[in-house]
Amino acid sequence: MSLTLPVSVAKQQLGSLVDRAHLANEDVYLTKHGHKFAVLVDAAKFEQMLEELEDFQDAEAARRARKEMEATGAAPIPWEEVKADLGLA
Repeated sequence: MSLTLPVSVAKQQLGSLVDRAHLANEDVYLTKHGHKFAVLVDAAKFEQMLEELEDFQDAEAARRARKEMEATGAAPIPWEEVKADLGLA
């Protein structure tokens, strides 16, 4: 569920809108001149979204690396070698 309203209105209702985002887990979109430009969202939900995005980006980077290895015929670097290069071995 979400709510969309102009920032001029949101300024007058900030406390209740923050409660809606946090307690009711309702996204609150803010508009200027009829265009969405910001959103209030519960902090835990935002952190979860960031983690999911990072996981997606990592998976995408791994897919690209595998594809590049296949295209170039490169062999994977053994994990023990990577750890040694990073001083973790």
